[in-house]
Amino acid sequence: MPNEQSIQTAVKHFENLIRAQQARAEEITRQGDFANYQELEKLVIGVCGGDGIGPIITKESARVLEFLLRDKAAAGKVEFRHIDGLTIENRVAVNQPIPDDVMEQLKACHVILKGPTTTPQAGDPWPNIESANVAMRKALDLFANVRPVKVPKDGIDWTFFRENTEGAYAVGSQGVHVSNELAMDFVVATTEGTERIARLAYEYARRNGKTRVSIITKANVIKTTDGKFLAICKKIAKDYPEITTDEWYIDITTAKLIDEKRRRDFRVFVLPNLYGDIITDEAAEFQGGVGTAGSANIGKRYAMFEAIHGSAPRMIREGRGQYADPCSMLRATVMLLSHIGEQGKADLLEKALDICMFQEKKVIITGRGNGCTCAEFGDYVMETITALMHGAPNVRYE
Repeated sequence: MPNEQSIQTAVKHFENLIRAQQARAEEITRQGDFANYQELEKLVIGVCGGDGIGPIITKESARVLEFLLRDKAAAGKVEFRHIDGLTIENRVAVNQPIPDDVMEQLKACHVILKGPTTTPQAGDPWPNIESANVAMRKALDLFANVRPVKVPKDGIDWTFFRENTEGAYAVGSQGVHVSNELAMDFVVATTEGTERIARLAYEYARRNGKTRVSIITKANVIKTTDGKFLAICKKIAKDYPEITTDEWYIDITTAKLIDEKRRRDFRVFVLPNLYGDIITDEAAEFQGGVGTAGSANIGKRYAMFEAIHGSAPRMIREGRGQYADPCSMLRATVMLLSHIGEQGKADLLEKALDICMFQEKKVIITGRGNGCTCAEFGDYVMETITALMHGAPNVRYE
């Protein structure tokens, strides 16, 4: 059992966490409005490959993005900066989730296209450094993780607004081993952090004609932090009387997503960090798996776009990296284009992906040698974009 000294050490650690989170909450209240990319003389897009299959799939997405924005780049309105150094080896070498020099390069960009990164876990040969994703979200204050899932034939049109900087992930690597018998982690919820994710979700619903927002928690058990999240979201909902608001517990929500009748009613979800991470992976399976889904990480000053899956180190170990599926990164690229005001180009890429993934399927990614390579699929997407741009009659899209 813990002795008095170990308890006091844990209490001091907890006090330091509280003070740090209080300072972060105060900083949130001082933030201004969202950045207006249209007012910039030059938009800087960072391309950061990560590790594992990350550099492979990010390369194809960057190639497509550079093609679609080539006129803006030629006119000096857009600059691409390729940022290396976010590999697990580099992070371990300096014992940081993101090396300082890499962080400075990231902060010099406005938006970032980022490949997957490896996060150490128990049993790995790596030390216990924080997730690069979590560190980036906190450092750039990317408070909203937005993940869309659409399967029109099944009536599925979901958009998830996952709070991205609080919950169980805020201090997820700073728990306390009080003794050999007792370990504790901590969950964080702030008024400011909850208000802004709720407001973003409802504003999105209003702008896009979505008629329902579902608040997802486990407030019947996690009464303090989840209870706070639920109460604040319900308060924000009163400003949007034309939108139906309902509330669900996370466990029954996961069940109702596979209920063919009930799932058609869902439209926009707003939910804490951990629940959002889990349930969006489940949701992605409906449209073909996590390899098909991209995500946006939105803050007021910065935005980062990425795949929702990991770095697949086993594919690299087995020599199959060249067969990695770039679709998730390409879907993230669609979201990036939309975010910077290039909606026409975003729609064009989305149509091309629908054709390549679901309609023509001239080449198919399998992750192995019996399918096409990542680069071959990238070529297919580029050819389809070009055909759409020239109005080719033999290219069908909806």
